[in-house]
Amino acid sequence: MTKLISSPNFLRNVLLADAATSAACGLLMGAGAGMLEPLLGLPAALLRAAGIALLPFAAIVAVIATRVHVVRPAVWAVIVLNAAWAVESVLLLVSGWVAPTPFGYAFVVAQAAVVAAFAELEFFGVRRAAPVAASA
Repeated sequence: MTKLISSPNFLRNVLLADAATSAACGLLMGAGAGMLEPLLGLPAALLRAAGIALLPFAAIVAVIATRVHVVRPAVWAVIVLNAAWAVESVLLLVSGWVAPTPFGYAFVVAQAAVVAAFAELEFFGVRRAAPVAASA
C-alpha cells in the first residue's frame, strides 16, 4: 500500500508559492539572460540554462500541489532538489567559476536563501501532514 499525504493547506500553499516563484525566476533568467549578464556578472548561458531548467520543475511542483493526495516521495524529491539548488548556488559563488558583480552575489545569495526556505517549509509541511492509506 502506497502512503499518501492528505495535502493540508499549508503544504499546498508552500508548494504553489514554490512553483510560482520558480516559474517567474525561470522566465526572468531564461528570457532575460542577455540583459541580466552585465548587471549580475553571470554568464548569459548559465542564466539561460538555469532559467530553462526551472520551468519544468515549476510545472511538476504545481502538479504535485494541486493533487488532493500527494505521494510522500514526490514532496521529498522537491525538498531534495530545492536543497541541492541552494547548496549548488553557494558553491557556484565560492568555486571561482564565475565573477559576479555585487548585484550578482546578492541575486545568487537571495535566491539560494528563498529556495532553502521553501525546502524547509516543505519539510515541515510534509512531516506534519497526516498519512492516509491509498485506495486499492
